[in-house]
Amino acid sequence: MKSPKEHSFPIKKEEQDWKEKLDPETYHVLRQKGTERPYSGQYYLNEETGIYECAGCGNEIFHSRHKYDSGCGWPSFTEPVAPEAILVETDRSHGMIREEILCASCGGHLGHRFPDGPKDKGGIRYCINSVSLEFKKEA
Repeated sequence: MKSPKEHSFPIKKEEQDWKEKLDPETYHVLRQKGTERPYSGQYYLNEETGIYECAGCGNEIFHSRHKYDSGCGWPSFTEPVAPEAILVETDRSHGMIREEILCASCGGHLGHRFPDGPKDKGGIRYCINSVSLEFKKEA
């Protein structure tokens, strides 16, 4: 897997264009690497079947069949729709070392990856901000 520094993002916009496209909270999370409050996101308890796309560019990121309730306060997934849908970067902010998850199409910050997911599903938990996603319900 390429690091974000080696990756050529297919969707590129000037920061002003992102500010115009996204609402302030979505801009803060996707473009400034912010985080929404736990238990506040619209998809935290969503149980409908469908695809979760990047709110910045529409790239398909997660399918609902890989979503589960980890109890962490954010939507959690065991895997992306495809390995190439995301990029992983080391995040050393806030006095921690974590794995940041980015959209591979636009570079938007989605959340973080942790090694405490369900053991029977690979042991990985993708902890994702609802505001960084758009949900497309399956018919």
